[in-house]
Amino acid sequence: MRNIIAGLFLICLPVLGMAAGEGSMPLDHMEPDLSNKASLQRGAALFTNYCMGCHSMQYARYKRVANDTGIPEELYEDNLIFTDAKIGELMKNSMDKDQAEAWFGNPPPDLTLEARLRGTDWIYSYLRGFYKDDSRPMGVNNVVFENVGMPHVLVNMQGLCAVKPEIGHQSRIDPLSGNEVNDTACPEWAIEGTMDPGDFDAAMYDLTNFLAYMADPVKLQRERLGMFVLIFIAIFFVFAFLLNREYWKDVH
Repeated sequence: MRNIIAGLFLICLPVLGMAAGEGSMPLDHMEPDLSNKASLQRGAALFTNYCMGCHSMQYARYKRVANDTGIPEELYEDNLIFTDAKIGELMKNSMDKDQAEAWFGNPPPDLTLEARLRGTDWIYSYLRGFYKDDSRPMGVNNVVFENVGMPHVLVNMQGLCAVKPEIGHQSRIDPLSGNEVNDTACPEWAIEGTMDPGDFDAAMYDLTNFLAYMADPVKLQRERLGMFVLIFIAIFFVFAFLLNREYWKDVH
């Protein structure tokens, strides 16, 4: 018995280590809302325009995404498919893996299940965590993913922070208005972006929300079905209890 307990402890050690590592860095929180179709549509547009040149979604199909997000298939095909792929095909890209490895050090990962692997807080913080670092090949680094090989593809929108930004900072309450204020995590900009920090954060929420949907596209249907299952179990329990009482009343 003692050996079994020791074995289970050794098996759990890597998991505990991962949990401790993930908790060592504060992350900005975002709560996905897969019922927000407008947010998912904006996120799909951002992913297609800024991410899909390098990253694929090889476990998803264009048609499923269009239907789930409420985008008409013809509109999706005309505006969000930039290759000769058909609406029913998998969401792959044409980047050669060998070239990608030569450019970035490693080929860009497929992002279909990234939200399950990293978590939405990590992705949301990562997308907003780039800063200037001339020692890096791409001239940028990331506060969440140190020594990242990815360029800051959203620099025209966000700009580029001149110093390492603060991630996981808390919002404050304005003492005069009583409103919640989210101060920018970057105190100094090396490059000014086209969007103010609040608008960029909202855009990154949409992109992260879309990645959360891609990682679990049936979540809403599963939760809805689960409610019916629980109702059925509750009703079944009542009848089972009454039947059990009827069977045992003569015994007692």
